[in-house]
Amino acid sequence: MDADSRTDKKRHIVIVGAGFGGLTAAQALKDTDYDITIIDRTNHLLFQPLLYQVATASLSPGDIAMPVRAVFRNQANASVILGEVVAVDKHRRTVTLADGEILTFDYLIMAPGTRHSYFGHAEWEINAPGLKTLADALKIRERILLSLEKADRENDPQKRKKYLNFVIVGGGPTGVELAGAISEIVKRTVIRDYKRVQPTDTSITLIEALPHILSAFDPGLRSEAIKMLNGMGVEVQLDTMVTSVDNHGVETKSGYIESANVIWAAGNEASPVLKSLNVTGGKAGRLPVERDLTLKGFPSIFVIGDAAIFTDDSGSELPALAPVAMQQGRHVAKLLRDHLKEGIRPVFQYKNKGKMATIGRAKGVAEMGRFKFAGFFAWVLWSFVHIFFLIGFRNRFRVMAEWGWYYFTFRGSFRLITGLPRNDSPVPVSPRGKKHPANEKRNP
Repeated sequence: MDADSRTDKKRHIVIVGAGFGGLTAAQALKDTDYDITIIDRTNHLLFQPLLYQVATASLSPGDIAMPVRAVFRNQANASVILGEVVAVDKHRRTVTLADGEILTFDYLIMAPGTRHSYFGHAEWEINAPGLKTLADALKIRERILLSLEKADRENDPQKRKKYLNFVIVGGGPTGVELAGAISEIVKRTVIRDYKRVQPTDTSITLIEALPHILSAFDPGLRSEAIKMLNGMGVEVQLDTMVTSVDNHGVETKSGYIESANVIWAAGNEASPVLKSLNVTGGKAGRLPVERDLTLKGFPSIFVIGDAAIFTDDSGSELPALAPVAMQQGRHVAKLLRDHLKEGIRPVFQYKNKGKMATIGRAKGVAEMGRFKFAGFFAWVLWSFVHIFFLIGFRNRFRVMAEWGWYYFTFRGSFRLITGLPRNDSPVPVSPRGKKHPANEKRNP
């Protein structure tokens, strides 16, 4: 029997993923006759657009995250499970967790988000970490700070280069924002604490396989972004494909860049749990959905956010962005709350409110309909929008205070190394079959 025809007063909604889409849907279903279970692999909601600022020691992890249970503390019809969904049976309407627990549902909202994609080279991840979780951000922050420590102790200028070369792979918003933030760290802020290293000793390279960065933006704004990055000392390499990564650097068709700091921002792929739905996926494993955001033939299963492929009236696929996920979460909640009793399933309509990216202190690009901005005003817009969407007043206040302090002093506040320094694990042979200088034994 279809869930739409049941007479139970309390129907069960399972939401997989407590990101922007899942969170919005759950909150919009407050004070309804549904029992809601939110399942997520972590115990916190994460504001991913500011994750790069944790990675670059500008913000603390607590500034951009909040415990899931705290968010739903006062929502009587919502419960939270810390766990990982590994399979969905769409016929029996069950979800299976990694620990073997099985939950049944009347309605399912799949919002599991994405993870890094290395385009068939998963082995690159150990030397080129991506940026999706707080753990990723802290790992990258530690690598950057440890590299500066090692550079400060290295007497050989040639060997020091490895620790002072920073490579970001991927020219989307995350890659651009990381490049700008790292440039400010190693050329203006943290570098001043390392007396044996000069800002001119450092280099930042942004590698993009396409002929342009920020592909979703207006061409004029892309050009402005490149000018800003160049002005900050970032070398932008376009039409450049990465062919290999090891723990001494990255190989491209243009040559080899020696670096202990390679950061991956080049691609995403959908959560592997979507494969258990047995639906032919599209690009990056995302699933095509109907106009009401359901799976074809399964009106009780919704897929939203980064997991869904939704084609608008113009034939374009909606991007995997937070505003899309939030609007889709609200749409599904409204459908479940207001329309099912009448048998109405309204079509999802996305309202594009613009897009923006920051490049550094007082530098950014923003596109809002016919209006396009670059520079200080775009950065101000970006700052206010991101402060507005942060969860909780405390987080907003702390982030505003930290940004204000950084703007006037050029000093970040979170430069702690919490792990023990580790020696590099040598890779005896480079992708080109030659020894790297870093592999050569030093004289005693």
